[in-house]
Amino acid sequence: MPNSHNHAPCTARAGIDDLTVYIPRLYLPITELAKVRNIAPEKLQQGLGLIDMALADVHEDAATMAANAVRQLIDQNNLDPRRIGRLYLGTESALDGAKPTATYILEMLRRHYRDTYGPDCFLHCDVVDLTFACVGAVDALHNTLDWVRHDPERIGIIVASDIAKYELGSTGEYTQGAGAMALLIKHQPRLMAIDDVWGVGTRSVHDFFKPKKHISKIQIVEEVLRLVGIQHLEAEVVLAQVPDTLETHGILDDNDDALTIRKDTPTFDGPYSNWCYQNRIREAYLHFRAQMEAQGRLRADATLLNHWRRLIFHLPYAYHGKRIFSEIFMLELQRTGQWSDWARAHQLQEPDPSNFENENAYQKAYEEFLRLITKTPDYNAIVKTHIEPSHWASGHVGNVYSCSIFLALASTLELATRQEEDLQGQSFGFIGYGSGSKSKVFEGVLQPQWREIAAGIGLQKQLDRRTAVDYATYERLHRGRQLHSVLPPDQEFALHHVTAQGNKTGARYYHFVKAMLAQAVEA
Repeated sequence: MPNSHNHAPCTARAGIDDLTVYIPRLYLPITELAKVRNIAPEKLQQGLGLIDMALADVHEDAATMAANAVRQLIDQNNLDPRRIGRLYLGTESALDGAKPTATYILEMLRRHYRDTYGPDCFLHCDVVDLTFACVGAVDALHNTLDWVRHDPERIGIIVASDIAKYELGSTGEYTQGAGAMALLIKHQPRLMAIDDVWGVGTRSVHDFFKPKKHISKIQIVEEVLRLVGIQHLEAEVVLAQVPDTLETHGILDDNDDALTIRKDTPTFDGPYSNWCYQNRIREAYLHFRAQMEAQGRLRADATLLNHWRRLIFHLPYAYHGKRIFSEIFMLELQRTGQWSDWARAHQLQEPDPSNFENENAYQKAYEEFLRLITKTPDYNAIVKTHIEPSHWASGHVGNVYSCSIFLALASTLELATRQEEDLQGQSFGFIGYGSGSKSKVFEGVLQPQWREIAAGIGLQKQLDRRTAVDYATYERLHRGRQLHSVLPPDQEFALHHVTAQGNKTGARYYHFVKAMLAQAVEA
């Protein structure tokens, strides 16, 4: 592709000043899962880029992981909590249907810092959860950048925290992961300035979702009677014994005729979700381009691929970015007038929708056509320089939903410091996606102090401190049968207990463990 560097440098004064990562200390080697599921390990390792799966321990959840990431961010930047104006959480692993998970994070941090900064040190910090599947943390970033730009004294923190959990034996199981990241958003950022141009593509679809499921009491009793082999009783007769009052003392005397269940595992259609992902990122990408062209910051025949030094994707699995970008690669060649010759040289012919009897047949042909693009040397050269550095961390952690795009950034930056690359002033293109569905495309420019900040990320150190578990332990954790932590919490926030009765049923309480096996300090 011809060089087309006519894009003016980012002039935004707000961006990411620093970032921290929290990765759980437990992991399952993907080979262990492959062996039990009778899957060829190379299919997962070489085909999808999966190596390890990060696992949350019994004392960990979306709130503890987030609080641990934020605490590290505060401590390494010597932040005064009283100056932090907002803490916005992107997650799809919320702990409650009404109370924001961010409030649990805030309370852990408040108790942790109250002796130094006072009991009200977070009183004026705005908190909220933003949920839009995997793009929620990008929404938090977008919102917080707008807020910070209005006042150079404002300091905000966004945090992404998720546990990706799929049903045992499902096609999504091997992509699971867990972790959290915290990003410090300020004026004159040391790491990356983010411009105020955002491409958006949104459509309502059901590619991946976690619906509320309603189960009638009749169904529950019928199943219990069937399991214990009682045939002479009918469910209606059993339910007739439940006192007809407004008081509730158990499950079956709940005032509702049906019970509502929301599982952590999703309803999803993998191929359809990939199709939605591809369509949304194309729409958001073209929207981003159109805005840049309208502002005179990009020629109509220019290509962003030559401007963006790196591409940072939401990665539901490590190799997803390099597989899904082929359509935009094609569009860029078309824009620069190179596509016809390029396609002819590679013996590729784009399918014509009029040659297919239905949309599904065309879609399959088009997907195969895009797959063939990914096999070409030119495309793989783009992958190697622009996308491959982001794969590394994802392969060792797994999908972390809203955190994945920022983990890809951290992965790219840490590898760049190892290789001593000169990236100052270089632009990164971000391509986020959330099922349901929405994509956001934006760009950031690395600042003069980027290397200093990137050197402190410490991804490799966190990966090195982890402990592998066997499949049996993994399944106990997945099913909720592991009653005690596999590894005791050590210098971290941890879940203490969940109230099981009274009008505080379901309330979650946390503490900070100063050191392994040491007495926990209430937090």
